[in-house]
Amino acid sequence: MQVFTGLEQVPAGFGPSVVTIGNFDGVHRGHQAVLGRLVRLARTDGRRAVALTFDPHPAAVHRPASAPDLLTGLTDRLDLLARTGLDATLVVPYTLELAALTPEEFVTRYLTGALGARTVVVGHDVRFGKGNVGTLATMVELGGAHGFEVVAVDDVGQCLPGDDGSTHRWSSSAARALLAEGDVAGAAEVLGRPHRVRGTVVHGDARGRELGFPTANLGGIEGMVPADGVYAGRLLRPVLAAASPGHPDVDLPAAISIGTNPTFDGVERRVEAYVLDRDDLDLYDEPVVLELVARLRPTLRFEGIDPLVAQMREDVAQARRALG
Repeated sequence: MQVFTGLEQVPAGFGPSVVTIGNFDGVHRGHQAVLGRLVRLARTDGRRAVALTFDPHPAAVHRPASAPDLLTGLTDRLDLLARTGLDATLVVPYTLELAALTPEEFVTRYLTGALGARTVVVGHDVRFGKGNVGTLATMVELGGAHGFEVVAVDDVGQCLPGDDGSTHRWSSSAARALLAEGDVAGAAEVLGRPHRVRGTVVHGDARGRELGFPTANLGGIEGMVPADGVYAGRLLRPVLAAASPGHPDVDLPAAISIGTNPTFDGVERRVEAYVLDRDDLDLYDEPVVLELVARLRPTLRFEGIDPLVAQMREDVAQARRALG
């Protein structure tokens, strides 16, 4: 998949294309269904399948104090978009200047001008242009004026039923709500895969090593960190995977702790992973990905080292069972 991070990177004469627009945070199952339909349309018509997305998230520009936690950083978002079969993604830097464009200016600058759109795939609730005044009807009208067809798609699928018996569409907000509760299994139902966070291994207090459970502490984290607790998951090493495909240490089972280490009166929230049965790994300064598969328990405060170590042994045993 080609990635363009600005209009200047799009080759002249690019297209004709089938384009969709969205933030695509998490690239959840609803996104995947829409993108799959877009790719099929493009293949049928012999056109390029393209997604137009934004970075940063518009909410981070318009209301930074209340912007949602992002499910995925840009690195993972692009990786997940590539897996859908897209030919290209245009990442548009989201600014107040962009937000001030009229619907027609946005269409002619990005969709038809840069990407050569002949078909635009959008949801029924699409909003675009200054003040979000552009609607589906606006897009259809502009399509007639500028030579592209508009395909409107319905919400796709539902996630787990709520306590009141209701169901909810597959959406980024549904996944965020589940992760905020620590329900990584429920979030996986929405996302179509285990939720992941990405970061670089940094030096910690070395307390885990002293207790017999050396952990990889993550810094510079991308991706929404779920509720505090202990999780079963996997530690993935993308740099090693690129250098040595098939290496046995690329994908490692792990017990993952998220929280402040209350037994030691910690105040800093941390994400750390113990690779099961391994104390020989040197991961410092290495970028890694953690996939969270199942929540084992909430964060607890223990009265002393011995009960903590006993619980850590049980956590490892539970993680092994959860991961099969």
